Amino acid sequence: MATSTSLPTPKVIQVDTRGAVILGEESPETRDSRGIYLPNYIEPVSHIAVDVGGSLAKIVYFTRSPEPPASPSITTTRSSSPASITTHSPCTSPSNSSPAIKPSHHNGALTPMVLDNAHHNSLDEGSLRSSLLRRASVQHFPGGSLNFVRFETEKIDECVEFIQSLIHHSATLNGVSIEKMRKGVKIMATGGGAHKFYDLFSSVLEVEVRREDEMECLIEGLKFITLIPDEVYYFSDELIYYHSHLSHVEKYKSDLGQFERPSPNPPQYGVIFESNPTPQLPCLLVNIGSGVSIIKVDEDGKFERVSGTSLGGGTLWGLLSLLTPATSFDEMLALSEKGDNSSVDMLVGDIYGQDYGRLGLKSTTIASSFGKVFKKGVHKLNFSAEDISKSLLYAVSNNIGQIAYMNAEKYNLERIYFGGCFIRGHAATIGTLSYAIRFWSKGKKRALFLRHEGFLGAIGAWIKNITPIEAEEA
Repeated sequence: MATSTSLPTPKVIQVDTRGAVILGEESPETRDSRGIYLPNYIEPVSHIAVDVGGSLAKIVYFTRSPEPPASPSITTTRSSSPASITTHSPCTSPSNSSPAIKPSHHNGALTPMVLDNAHHNSLDEGSLRSSLLRRASVQHFPGGSLNFVRFETEKIDECVEFIQSLIHHSATLNGVSIEKMRKGVKIMATGGGAHKFYDLFSSVLEVEVRREDEMECLIEGLKFITLIPDEVYYFSDELIYYHSHLSHVEKYKSDLGQFERPSPNPPQYGVIFESNPTPQLPCLLVNIGSGVSIIKVDEDGKFERVSGTSLGGGTLWGLLSLLTPATSFDEMLALSEKGDNSSVDMLVGDIYGQDYGRLGLKSTTIASSFGKVFKKGVHKLNFSAEDISKSLLYAVSNNIGQIAYMNAEKYNLERIYFGGCFIRGHAATIGTLSYAIRFWSKGKKRALFLRHEGFLGAIGAWIKNITPIEAEEA
């Protein structure tokens, strides 16, 4: 049953995002886990946010380091083609032999307020902030970095081990005992795993664990991340612009030819980034995790889960685990890049021998996903893992795109954000979702994507618990 609720009050968001920069990737597997450098945010932060879903566990935390991150740059975020935002390699995990910070997250430390008790006892809020600014200037670390890491949920012990190593690492860099460090650290947990693994986090990490509402965190995360320059991107709006400038007669004449059904090979439009973002409400958030949740966000911040489907990332992951030798989601996406779905899918041309122009159907349009797999009186053919992967990716993506459009149309929403770890910056996925929205809306609506698409819930859990200094002192 759908429920409607209000967001937490805006005053809890204290993060200074002025000058925020998405850091350059260090290796292909960090594409969706790039840090965000916040040069003007200097308050002590000890919250570690964890969003544990059915397939993946996502971690977000903020660190300060003795010097700014190496080469903060947005040059790698300004892509001109979908292929440049594709990930090809699976994310490596920490070693099972001993707790260790991943190389790309080795610098910097959590800075709990509890480590500044001497300042708390003698300084008011303004003096404390000035003190922190002076200290940051002396130690040459303006601001800090928001960090992102993910693990497979079935390897939750590795996730816990990583958090444990982060706490120990921070205690060492801060020059305090592990006991004192733990007193200042809180785990903000959301997602289904916040309940399932609550005892595990509490007992192993020996820190306070707070559980946060999953939907609230998703929307809070969306509101925050869309304010980061070059975070939101979309395919160029050539068709949207073209269609909006046609007369009613011209639109009628162009409908059949201009907006054919989503095809196996959607047009490759340039990728455009929002360099000067502003809050964009109302909107629709399509969060694609193991399943899909579709959330309507009103202009005043109220939200409601209005739809969803069980056919999501978990469906693709599960079926491809059965049908291909791939052992990770990234391997499955890599296989799909090499595939030809026409050997698996039944196309319009296979049925009619040509285009079906009267209905605007090209011969290459998918008529039936996996329609060629079973034929009576014919021995079962061998289909390649690559072809199977591409066929299933198109089937799931097209289905999600159509459901998203129908909800956007129902609630008269033009901006449709797609989030969740299903997307992974994968060109075929982005192209299919974008083209589906373009077709079904006849070019009137736009699909929007996020650099950190899989971390919305974890970002929201982190953001909504950044407590004002006076509240910490109370």
